[in-house]
Amino acid sequence: MYDLAEGVGTFQRDVFPAKAELFAHLADSHRPSTLFISCSDARVVPELITSSEPGELFVVRTAGNLVPAYTLAPDGIAASIEYAVAVLGVKEIVVCGHSACGAMTALAAHHDLSGAPAIAHWLRHADASVARTAADDQDVAALVRENVRAQLANLATHPSVARASAANAVTLRGWVYDIPTGTVEELDTTGRTAVLAA
Repeated sequence: MYDLAEGVGTFQRDVFPAKAELFAHLADSHRPSTLFISCSDARVVPELITSSEPGELFVVRTAGNLVPAYTLAPDGIAASIEYAVAVLGVKEIVVCGHSACGAMTALAAHHDLSGAPAIAHWLRHADASVARTAADDQDVAALVRENVRAQLANLATHPSVARASAANAVTLRGWVYDIPTGTVEELDTTGRTAVLAA
């Protein structure tokens, strides 16, 4: 098991000194360029995948990279999106799904989630994705891609995102990260994919 305290020691001894000037700047500045919404899966590390420095990404992680459509109910995800867009002024929002996603696997394989009611309720935010891939039953890869597109549609229901999009102040992107190869595909609304440059 990884020793977190040992990891902190390594950070303080080796990493922090090499980036001390950056951290001094970040102490008084918080201007990320991108809101990155990804799965909570421990194998998906947005900063590592994008080679980003501290302060460059505003990260929201949820099971299945799900983004509930906007409602007036108290919602930490909606608050994070609004803060990133309306307060921090991010210029780009990425919704990133990934291969072998446990949430999408559970939906594609129709797992019995009666013993995990909170998970079952949360995964209802992927109902549209499941409906669109009904012909590809059990095809996790197809569901992962469709889910990214569905979550981009949900994201567009958030007023801060809608306003920024209408003003051409933010770009929405859908990505799928393949864990075993490190490949990242960009999706478009027509169903096409393009591998991002290696």
